[in-house]
Amino acid sequence: MRIDRIAPSSPTAGFLRRRSSLPMWADLCWRVALVFGLIAIVLLLHWFGRDGLKDNYDNQISFIDVLYFTTVTVTTVGYGDIVPVTPEARLFESIFVTPIRLFVWLIFLGTAYNLFFRNIIYRWRMARIQADLHNHIIVTGFGTSGQEAVNELLARGADPREIVVIDGSEKALALAEAQGCNILCGDSTRDKTLKDVAIHRARSMIVSAGRDDTSILITLTARHLAPRLPISIVVRNEDNELPARQAGATTVINPVSFAGLLLAGSTDGKHIADYMADLAGSGGRVNINERFVLPEEIGGPLSAIQTGIGLRIYRGDRPIGFWEKDAKRLQTGDLIIEVVEERPRPAPSGDE
Repeated sequence: MRIDRIAPSSPTAGFLRRRSSLPMWADLCWRVALVFGLIAIVLLLHWFGRDGLKDNYDNQISFIDVLYFTTVTVTTVGYGDIVPVTPEARLFESIFVTPIRLFVWLIFLGTAYNLFFRNIIYRWRMARIQADLHNHIIVTGFGTSGQEAVNELLARGADPREIVVIDGSEKALALAEAQGCNILCGDSTRDKTLKDVAIHRARSMIVSAGRDDTSILITLTARHLAPRLPISIVVRNEDNELPARQAGATTVINPVSFAGLLLAGSTDGKHIADYMADLAGSGGRVNINERFVLPEEIGGPLSAIQTGIGLRIYRGDRPIGFWEKDAKRLQTGDLIIEVVEERPRPAPSGDE
């Protein structure tokens, strides 16, 4: 699992990449073999050109001396006890051994970074981001539905830094990262993954894993970690709507059923489907809003609210239509569903 804003960097443009099939131990062995191979080449060339070397200790160059001189020159600039004395030997050290020395050090530094420092850096960055995650939105699954949900959130003025996308695909995460979202490569069915994104401090969660069974399992995991978190889940099979609610989903959305509603509505008038889509999206002239009743509205009828056109009240779990008797008197704690004018939203600040 990796976390970097929360994520690794996006793939570099112009390069075809494929995840390495070598395990870590094989990659380490390959690097070690490369270093020893380079040392062996320099050792052989030093041995064949040993006449150009001088030992300031006993004036004799043995194989041990050549081995010692090779390891010293490949890893350092030498100690001066054995030195090249001929022009050819000095030219060889300058144009051949020096680049190999630098390359060997780069291999050592790259290996140390991959094995140790990168994990330290990732953990440090992850801790910083986790500390800043408060009242955020978690999106698990960045397929078609997840991408559309994030696009709509951004269109409605949400700060991308308040959105955390979890997915197992680096390609999908690169798209979310390009939008400025926090991203985490991991399995959302695991407690650790959801704890890593501070689910206990989240504002809401969108579950769109692509498979109903996986989405329901994610909902179960999230619900036991955050009992009061609003969870919206996408299911594609009507039979799974009830299990999704039993798993703890606050809102269950079936895109097939919603498409059917639009299609059925269009048979009664060509503008009905357009208006329903206008209500659901952020790009039209009107929007649908949910809010709690205001103190000054308590006691008055739903039809008298000034912020929009009241459609429905939720009193507890009971929906009340605008035509019903109970809608004539608003009470403390009522949730109002209203149609409001869509106003331009300020673009989120780009400051960190």
